[in-house]
Amino acid sequence: MKTAPARSHFPLPWRLALMAAATGLLAAGCASKGPETVASAPIDVRERHPIVLRDAPRSLDVFVGRSGKALDPRQRGDVIAFAQEFRRSGRGGLVAEVPTGARRELATHDTLGGIRSALAQGGVSPALLSVRTYPVQDPLLASPIRLTFASLQAQLPHECGQWPQDLGSSDFKFSASNEQYWNFGCSQQATLAAQVADPIDLVRPREEGRPDIVKRMNAIAKIRQGQDPSTQYRATTPQINSSVGGGT
Repeated sequence: MKTAPARSHFPLPWRLALMAAATGLLAAGCASKGPETVASAPIDVRERHPIVLRDAPRSLDVFVGRSGKALDPRQRGDVIAFAQEFRRSGRGGLVAEVPTGARRELATHDTLGGIRSALAQGGVSPALLSVRTYPVQDPLLASPIRLTFASLQAQLPHECGQWPQDLGSSDFKFSASNEQYWNFGCSQQATLAAQVADPIDLVRPREEGRPDIVKRMNAIAKIRQGQDPSTQYRATTPQINSSVGGGT
């Protein structure tokens, strides 16, 4: 005796709707994920304000002194230090921009001679100095002789102080995102780049120095004797004379 097939408790239109919904879920599961939401600015400060290396000019303004006096001691020391820096990190030649049309042309000539002498004292041949001129806009203002050379420097690729988003309540989407604003960390990165003594240190580490052989042999000798090889620092309490401050 054959058993009649079980009937569904759902009407036909409902069964068709359920089948369509199940097919849609399967298709959604097999489909690839869409593009993820990308923040308006990189979250990491080092990506938003990266430190880059570039050849940038380094300048020193030498103000013209009185006629017959080349350089004062302060400016002579500045030029000598500038020459030593040029020897360490300078690229190309050294340029001196001399003002033209100034009232004290003789004093300008004397100052330029003093600059050549200070450069030689700093280890830079005066033959490497190229002299150019620039017009003086206001004769009443001080017109210095500007020394310039190119050197490898660590800088940011853009200026700080940019505010592409409104930090107020006008942009609700940005305010509700709880993300860092664009200028956040820019001054910190710029200060770090300016404090680096050698920009190459940001690219690769320095070589290790020579080890202290005496200290190493003393540590090995202590280990052989079963002693603690670590350094023992003595913490002594300063003794205050009883006559200072009075006693009880």
